[in-house]
Amino acid sequence: MSVSSATLMTEGPIWKRIISFAFPLFWGNLFQQLYNTVDSLIVGNFIGNAALAAVSSSSSLIFLLVGFFNGIAIGAGVVIARYFGAQDARQLKLSIHTTVAFGTICGLALTFVGIFAAPQILILMGTPAEILPSSITYFRIYFTGSLAFVMYNFFVGILQSVGDSRHPLIYLVVSSVVNIILDLILIGVLHFNVGAAALATVISQFISAFLCLRQLLKSPNEFRLELKDLRMNREMLRQILINGLPAGFQNSIISVANVFVQANINQFGAMAVAGCGAYSKIQGFVFLPITCFSLALTTFISQNLGAKQYDRARRGAVFGIVCTVTAAELIGLFAYILAPRLIAVFNNTPEVVAFGTTQARTETFFFFLLAFSHCMAGILRGAGKSLVPMVVMLIFWCIVRISYITVVIRIIPVIQVIFWAYPLTWTLSSAVFLIYYRRSDWVHGLER
Repeated sequence: MSVSSATLMTEGPIWKRIISFAFPLFWGNLFQQLYNTVDSLIVGNFIGNAALAAVSSSSSLIFLLVGFFNGIAIGAGVVIARYFGAQDARQLKLSIHTTVAFGTICGLALTFVGIFAAPQILILMGTPAEILPSSITYFRIYFTGSLAFVMYNFFVGILQSVGDSRHPLIYLVVSSVVNIILDLILIGVLHFNVGAAALATVISQFISAFLCLRQLLKSPNEFRLELKDLRMNREMLRQILINGLPAGFQNSIISVANVFVQANINQFGAMAVAGCGAYSKIQGFVFLPITCFSLALTTFISQNLGAKQYDRARRGAVFGIVCTVTAAELIGLFAYILAPRLIAVFNNTPEVVAFGTTQARTETFFFFLLAFSHCMAGILRGAGKSLVPMVVMLIFWCIVRISYITVVIRIIPVIQVIFWAYPLTWTLSSAVFLIYYRRSDWVHGLER
């Protein structure tokens, strides 16, 4: 099989393969985080606190809906990487075309749900009345681009599964620049409201999805997308769903808990919403190495197990965990020290800065635990054991987190109680993952 424009991670030095794959992912995610941050910076500085709070109150809900389908895209990537590692050209093409056909249906379904369910869901979350109209506007415009958001993630999942993390980086940089320019024109110059930020994001996402599609249409024959061959193969769809549904539910589980957390933060008012929203942008930057290495590990593990290189898969897992945990903690300590200044960049209102700084200094010291849990989830997904991280995160990141907040906030009604929910549940999930990793034969998951 030709591997031009793609990378077999079953050959060469382990550290070089993982880092060379993760590095473009890092820069791509950095640009994505930058243009998400620019949205908040421009909205907060040009429109005001209420608009920033409206964008912040929608973010966890957006991830709830988009995250489910992104999880399915990850599962599809595991199947594709497996056949790419095994150099099975027929099954590889079949998996790619089934993935794209199914992704199109998912994107259209999400458009309908996002647009029509927005007001009811935001009201159920307890969104403050003064920002509810702006939140609904932002949410509805954002979800008119659902097809682009979903297909972009499915396209990127395909490219990354065959070892191509360079082209997604280029396309993300292009869309990020477009998004920033549109934000500055629509909000900074023309003084449109918060809906313009959502519109800029939608347009930029359609551009990145189109560029990914174009790349797949001209890829090497072994994994080229042929529009005339788009159809869903029942057996291949079953494999994709077996791997993807647990990852999708995992994302949704985390999002359900975050929506619950956001609803509790909303009770402390618009300043708390704005401050915590600013901190979430900072956390997004800290999360970059975690995302990149966990995705790289999923592809690395899946390709190597597909090629039956079990010892190489084990050694790659250890290397990825060490790199990710170290990087996340170093960046977390940096964020801990500079938290007040970083929050003030988004909004220098003293109350907003105080809320954001309090959350940052509660959570950032524990980012090594967050990194370890996500690495283990990536490894197990690559090994075909995506049910394990789903169950672990359902128990600790959803049930335990929600139960803790529900009980303790009634006894100690301060916002710090909400912030501590994250380090506590990261600790518990990491402990369980460590026990499972040491005692299970996870490398033979695909064979069984």
